[in-house]
Amino acid sequence: MSDNNSPNWERKVIESLAVDALREQRARRRWGIFFKLLGFAYLTVVLMLAFDWPGDTESLAEGKKHTAVIDLTGVISHKGDASAENINAALQAAFDDKHTAGIVLRINSPGGSPVQAGMINDEIRRLRAKHADIPLHAVVEDICASGGYYVAAAADKIFVDKASIVGSIGVLIDGFGFTGTMDKLGVERRLLTAGQNKGFLDPFSPQNAQQKAHAEQMLAEIHQQFIAVVRQGRGARLKETPDMFSGLMWSGAKSLELGLADEFGTVESIARDVFKAESIRDYSVKPNFAEKLAKQLGADVAEGATNMMARLSLR
Repeated sequence: MSDNNSPNWERKVIESLAVDALREQRARRRWGIFFKLLGFAYLTVVLMLAFDWPGDTESLAEGKKHTAVIDLTGVISHKGDASAENINAALQAAFDDKHTAGIVLRINSPGGSPVQAGMINDEIRRLRAKHADIPLHAVVEDICASGGYYVAAAADKIFVDKASIVGSIGVLIDGFGFTGTMDKLGVERRLLTAGQNKGFLDPFSPQNAQQKAHAEQMLAEIHQQFIAVVRQGRGARLKETPDMFSGLMWSGAKSLELGLADEFGTVESIARDVFKAESIRDYSVKPNFAEKLAKQLGADVAEGATNMMARLSLR
């Protein structure tokens, strides 16, 4: 006899449908929980980025001394993370904290704006004078060149790795000249100015000998300012050579011989062996989520393209 003729076949079909429906409901519930957890995790990450909650800063006990760390990373410029505004704000916060045993300025920078580097150097010297009991050391990791070294020269001591790149004490203005290309393409430059030097270093005009001489004089002046800062910061430790201020760079090991640096060391070794405060707190000013998003969307592209034409920099 077939099941359809069984008096209970309707009940069996209903039970089967109910079981299938229950299984489907449970599966939907599990997937719903999964996606809710996924959404919660995503929201948590967004909030951490937005409010810059520290993920790797050690919890500090009340009254316990710590080593303050400030990162100076990348090109020094007024719009970047390594701006004088950001670095100086971090320095002020670190010096003002009564639990700071010492400060490490961790540098990974090829240089940048002489103005921004000078502002940071001035602020370091001001704060060191105001808080004479709090030492500030610079730690060079990969590179501390030009404007980066301009900043480092203000530190009590400079620590390096034997393979770090140090130096490049010089100034430059870089740009391009397109007059030959324009002649080949038959393009005519039409530049109207009020003031005979208003088109100074215009890349689409032939180079003017007087303007070139003026630019070189200006570079020499800023170069002497740079040299004076290095001599002031390093003092008798500096072992000057004929090419020390020529723009050359040296390894960390060689920089010790030249007096451009003092010792080998890292953030951790200074915290442990010099400051005797192994707890490390990061005071670096980091962009919030909105600023990071703006950068990713290319908010500074137009300004960057303009600045590429001619830049004055300690690089």
